[in-house]
Amino acid sequence: MKAMILAAGLGTRMRPLTDHTPKPMLKVAGKPLIQYQVERLVAAGVHQIVINHAYLGEQIETFLGDGTQFHCSITYSAEAEPLETGGGIFKALPLLGDDPFLLVNGDVWTDFDYAQLQPSKEANLVLVDNPAHNLTGDFDLLGEPLTFSGIAVYQPSFFNGLAVERAPLGPLLRQKIAAGLVDAVHHQGHWMDIGTPQRLADLEDLLA
Repeated sequence: MKAMILAAGLGTRMRPLTDHTPKPMLKVAGKPLIQYQVERLVAAGVHQIVINHAYLGEQIETFLGDGTQFHCSITYSAEAEPLETGGGIFKALPLLGDDPFLLVNGDVWTDFDYAQLQPSKEANLVLVDNPAHNLTGDFDLLGEPLTFSGIAVYQPSFFNGLAVERAPLGPLLRQKIAAGLVDAVHHQGHWMDIGTPQRLADLEDLLA
């Protein structure tokens, strides 16, 4: 299975840390956030990775290169400007092929074992307990509101009908959920969305 890492965000809530560095390249315990994702994917047996980028994306390419040093093959989907999640995935579909693929956010940290997540229906989402910054959750699983982790397996057909333009993923997810085309699993281990400098510091403390 191939994987895609989303790394095209502007990281505005992380300023001034992201004034000269893309958010996935911010370091925690001596390593950029995106390196943790690459290493976890490789550990799960994923060796073909696509990364989209926009803001300061050349720094990501310079650091990761073609993936050889991380025992994988990395290709890039460069965006002239961020296309939001849905648009960025749609643009990268030719690089991902016709089989189901794993999608992960480049600015999250987790101990979830990616090898456990298998294709199911048009999408299979990883949901987590609601963090303090999202107490009402995103989706219900068996009546329990949970937060979408930014980790999922998708069938390419999930994105049929999208165009290469700015397209958020949320509305499409809700449409597919309403149609009964989405499954989900509940991960109860560690997961953090590194969306603010404080959460970056919290992860540093956790890894220390």
